[in-house]
Amino acid sequence: MILVPEDFIVPTSLKEEKFRLEPLTGSHNEEDYAAWQSSIEHIHATPGFSGKEWPMKELPLETNLEELNEHHDDFKSRKGFTYTVLSTSTGKVIGCVYLYEAKREGYDVDLKSWVSADYAELDKSLHEAVLSWLKTEWPFKSVDYATR
Repeated sequence: MILVPEDFIVPTSLKEEKFRLEPLTGSHNEEDYAAWQSSIEHIHATPGFSGKEWPMKELPLETNLEELNEHHDDFKSRKGFTYTVLSTSTGKVIGCVYLYEAKREGYDVDLKSWVSADYAELDKSLHEAVLSWLKTEWPFKSVDYATR
């Protein structure tokens, strides 16, 4: 099932003062892996990730690459959209944003995001910016996104 209509032009970026989003691809593997591996407890404490299996310490870098490629395939086939969050000052991967089919009734899309522990202060501003972006640039009416 595709998440957005075929004629919808999927946004490829969001730019804010301290961070920007771009589609997640395998080219982000090492930085993505480092960002979440250094922040497992922080991510599990992030609204929307409590009680989730991911992230886990035992995941090898090669498996992470496979998962990034799956996210990129979902993006190309319009089944889901995963964006990497990059620091505007360093260009470093500092988090991710995931848009996938809603799991709970009454919602159009399930949205989750995390930032690494080193950038925890950006979690709320990322949440607000992404919500605003979805309201203005995406066709969703009801977004399931844990409050901050």
